[in-house]
Amino acid sequence: MALSIENLSVRLPRHADRDYAVRDLSLNVGDNEIVCVVGESGSGKSIMASSILRLLPEGVTPEAGRILFEGEDLLRFPPHAMRSIRGARIGMIFQDPMTALNPLHRVGDQIAETFRIHTTLPQADIRARVLDLLGQMHLPDPARAARAYPHELSGGQRQRAMIAMALALEPKLLIADEPTTALDVTTQAQILSLIRELQQRNRMGVLFITHDFGVVAEIATRIAVMRHGVLVEEGSAAKVLEAPEHPYTRELIAAVPSLKPPSKEPLQPLGQAVLSIVDVSKTYRQKGRDVAALKNVTLALRRGSTLGIVGESGSGKSTLARCIVRLLTTDSGAIEVDGANITTMTTVEWRKNVRRVQMVFQDPYASLNPRRKVGDLVAQGPLIHGAKAADVYPRVRDLFALVGLDPAAVDRYPHEFSGGQRQRIGLARALAMDPDILVADEPVSALDVSVQAQVLTLIADIQRKLGLSVVFITHDLRVAAQICDRVAIMQGGRVVEEGMAADVLVAPQHPYSQALVAAVPGRRWHAETDV
Repeated sequence: MALSIENLSVRLPRHADRDYAVRDLSLNVGDNEIVCVVGESGSGKSIMASSILRLLPEGVTPEAGRILFEGEDLLRFPPHAMRSIRGARIGMIFQDPMTALNPLHRVGDQIAETFRIHTTLPQADIRARVLDLLGQMHLPDPARAARAYPHELSGGQRQRAMIAMALALEPKLLIADEPTTALDVTTQAQILSLIRELQQRNRMGVLFITHDFGVVAEIATRIAVMRHGVLVEEGSAAKVLEAPEHPYTRELIAAVPSLKPPSKEPLQPLGQAVLSIVDVSKTYRQKGRDVAALKNVTLALRRGSTLGIVGESGSGKSTLARCIVRLLTTDSGAIEVDGANITTMTTVEWRKNVRRVQMVFQDPYASLNPRRKVGDLVAQGPLIHGAKAADVYPRVRDLFALVGLDPAAVDRYPHEFSGGQRQRIGLARALAMDPDILVADEPVSALDVSVQAQVLTLIADIQRKLGLSVVFITHDLRVAAQICDRVAIMQGGRVVEEGMAADVLVAPQHPYSQALVAAVPGRRWHAETDV
């Protein structure tokens, strides 16, 4: 047995919303087994994982139970003994590689540190092992990746570097905490395949933490479902996925969006598009070389409809979104809103029109100023544009109600809200300007499936009530299927396929589109539940 958790209870600080992060939890991870722990944010998954390596935040303490690894209780290990376990016998892949990796050190040096601390290998051998590990991660140029700083690698490449670090000393147990959250479907598929391959090769036990049942269907041997710190269901992957017993498990599975677009009323034929993107190109200059982010992109958004822009990281999706709201200037081409070319407007002219196109940003944590009350953040746009406070603040409360938040919450700060609630605040801030076009850049990529379903439903409801036209940027084809009328697939800055969502996602024609659809995790399992 790789790991045995017995009756673990972890107490939270006094000011927390509940007494225990984890209560009376028992769970085993066998050798050569992948156990997926599933649940929403706040279910206690990550606290349970952090307890194993004794990496709990201040004020969060194990109060009862045992965590047995190789027959010894890790909760009784002194700090110096735990340092000999971490990285050597138990590896961990953290959720966000950008914050887990030191931005001041090269990736290769950070992987090499594991060998320097836990072995007596000479420097030349360490360098060779680092390159070999990065090669095993299927990175295209291991030497370049080793020399790079974290910010110079893509999200998928950083995650592979994290996996290399976690597996450097071939640990007996691997803890993977949301290792594929917010990654493209193709990168996600590669990393899941890589973890499974390394697990089978080294006969490791793997504790895989996730909220995505599609990922679970792809990789799990057994599944444990947590809610509010309590284990509510456990069993084989086949049993839990095909015949879930607990109502909460059934709710989570039901919230997984389908690749099959729902039936919608056909759009009425309309005249001029509310947004026209005509032959737009954008090039970045990086370290003396030109990188073409957009290449002659032409798209149209019809009034009252939703256009999905889908593709991997680096495909140009977010660059296009920022060009639409003039956070970036285009090199060539036109972006027209009701026939007016916004790319040629002066700053004064754009300020008069800026309310017409508003954006909901990807990261609900970074896009809200932590020092200001959320009501003030939502009111800021109208106030800057000359509206009176007496008129704006009642409207802010109405908007909070519209997006499903308590109007009394306007006096709270961003950190007092969950990720899903912060995303609703970002939506309210965009709606405060009464826009005609809403640009949503990955607005649900980091949210639990149940919260994700709520936010998607909310956007669709608001769109119907207000007559909004929406550009929806996503790498998740399931999400695109649920909310978009039309879908454009981007690769390398170009639109390679565009059409009705039901056509593009169910019967894609371009090889790249076909590869994206084929890479959706758990596609075969969920196809059966859609019938």
